[in-house]
Amino acid sequence: MEQPKSQNIHKPSPLEKKKDRMPHIYVLLFIISGLAALLTYLIPAGSFERVPGPNGRESIDPNSFTTVDASPVSFMDFMLAIPVGMASASEIIFFTFIIGGMFMVLRRTEIIEIGVDRLARKFQHKSIAVIPVLLTLFAVVATTIGTPELSLVYIPVLIPLFISLGYDSMTAAGIALISTALGFTAGVMNPGTVGISQQISGLETYSGFGLRVVVLVVIVLIGSLYIMRYAKKIKQDPSKSYTHEEDEIKRVKYKDALKQPAKRATKRQLVAISTLPIFFGILVYGVTQLGWFMLEMSGLFIFMGILVGIISGLSLTKVCEAFTEGFREVLMGAIIIGIARSVAIVLEEGQIMDTIVYGLGNLVGHLPSTLSAIGMMTVQLFINFFIPSGSGQALVTMPIMAPLADMLGVTRQTAILAFQFGDGFAHILFPTSGYFMAALVIAGIGWTKWVKFFSPLFFIFMGVGIVFLIYAQLTGWTG
Repeated sequence: MEQPKSQNIHKPSPLEKKKDRMPHIYVLLFIISGLAALLTYLIPAGSFERVPGPNGRESIDPNSFTTVDASPVSFMDFMLAIPVGMASASEIIFFTFIIGGMFMVLRRTEIIEIGVDRLARKFQHKSIAVIPVLLTLFAVVATTIGTPELSLVYIPVLIPLFISLGYDSMTAAGIALISTALGFTAGVMNPGTVGISQQISGLETYSGFGLRVVVLVVIVLIGSLYIMRYAKKIKQDPSKSYTHEEDEIKRVKYKDALKQPAKRATKRQLVAISTLPIFFGILVYGVTQLGWFMLEMSGLFIFMGILVGIISGLSLTKVCEAFTEGFREVLMGAIIIGIARSVAIVLEEGQIMDTIVYGLGNLVGHLPSTLSAIGMMTVQLFINFFIPSGSGQALVTMPIMAPLADMLGVTRQTAILAFQFGDGFAHILFPTSGYFMAALVIAGIGWTKWVKFFSPLFFIFMGVGIVFLIYAQLTGWTG
């Protein structure tokens, strides 16, 4: 007798049903953008006058806030918010595409596989030790040149390494994202946050170096211990991984890598590998000495991909095909960046961004003096949701927070530290942070799963920030 066809129909598992109920990140960001549009009908419009700021960038005059005629976002404005967001975020979108293309070229040359193979063999008997080493290295780079976007570069290298060592994609993404965010937050030599903020506040550039180094050491230590604890749990029981389902194909591909003969580089590959430190040195010099940002870094990475590909033996056609394939792999992440930017576009079009900043600044002014620095950090954290750019947030908020600190009996150095804590840790939490969401796409990790992994550590970091701010306020820290 013929079996009923219904018996052959796949019944989704509870995990699949739960996943289907999760809103797609496009939907989530669209909803947030819609709520921002609604706020333009509820919050009075206002504006600060723009004046020349540090490094030729536009800042605000803190004494110039005035209410203006309401201009709530129309349906047409809302419809255009995402395309305008794409255009506004074009630098980081282009940067994301170039990162994807450049890494695909490096994969085709097989020098990434060779490097991962050597690292995995070197650390296979003490694999947990690689976590604090890499976390410290990446944090030091980020605190020096102020580019947390380099996490997009690290993730494609770290995932095969940590899968082959018996961990998961979350461990790899955690190292890349947390390390760069911590270095960026501590801002020992960060030109985009500390440098600009101190220029706005009339302080010596990079003063307060000592305490910021202590901050960096403490938060890197905490971050290392947190990721190591998670990694040990995954090593003992892989089913406890937040990305167990997503890593299934990766485990098949990389888990037996150490059982195979060691990969050996050809002479051409060795020459290509030797050029990588040179390119990194150029990158550091360009960012720290020449003021490079994403466009310049993108140009360097294009040149790097072409040159390394040719040296390794790839034809120009294969280099171009690799770039194209890499573009496809990061397409979703690049689109997310533009959609995330649409939230700020809506607030700016409705002329309520300045109103929100002005209102939050006044709110801090009404707090008891003992809570002023903590209040500043909380306000900066809230503003970061709408302005997920460290330098952009500094240019908008520090002209208000610096004189407000004088009125509240808080040193300007402490106000900058409050800005660092409020801005930095949230870069890898809020879905409006474009590079962060792109990094999750590259790692194959859903935002909700990342939040489950990172949120306990986020609150620990915020607690650490409060302790440092209390110390700075009680001691009258001036750097």
